[in-house]
Amino acid sequence: MGLVLQEPFMFYGTVASNIRMFNEKISDEEVRSAAQFVQADKFIEDLPQKYDARVIERGASYSSGQRQLISFARTLVTDPKILILDEATANIDTETEQIIQTGLAKLQQGRTTIAIAHRLSTIQNADLILVLDAGKIVERGTNDELMKKHGYYYDMIRLQNSAHLD
Repeated sequence: MGLVLQEPFMFYGTVASNIRMFNEKISDEEVRSAAQFVQADKFIEDLPQKYDARVIERGASYSSGQRQLISFARTLVTDPKILILDEATANIDTETEQIIQTGLAKLQQGRTTIAIAHRLSTIQNADLILVLDAGKIVERGTNDELMKKHGYYYDMIRLQNSAHLD
């Protein structure tokens, strides 16, 4: 099982050790492959020390999007059968989200994914969406089915889309 949190935790060490999560059985090639798969390699290759770049407390020298991409690579490198995304795109800017969405789509292939999200772009391609209100399921269906109902989900999509236009 793999877990990607809203605020990924980074450990002292290097970018590679944060992807590897100190599991020495994971090769350098597997680390690079996982980073490439989720498109983290684009910024890692621009770092002066690349995969050996230092990571300080909580990854403070990296943007929230970069930390999240490292977290996606960290999850992918273990090849989980079940993927849990807990607000995985909540703390990133729209440009970084587009990069992450591409990585997410790849990461979800062939896996059961449970996505907890307020940013609805994360879940629009889901096979089943459950809409909760006050802890109760108030709607369920695909994006298209829920949009046709003109209910809670429809209102949330419209609200988020209008916020992007402002």
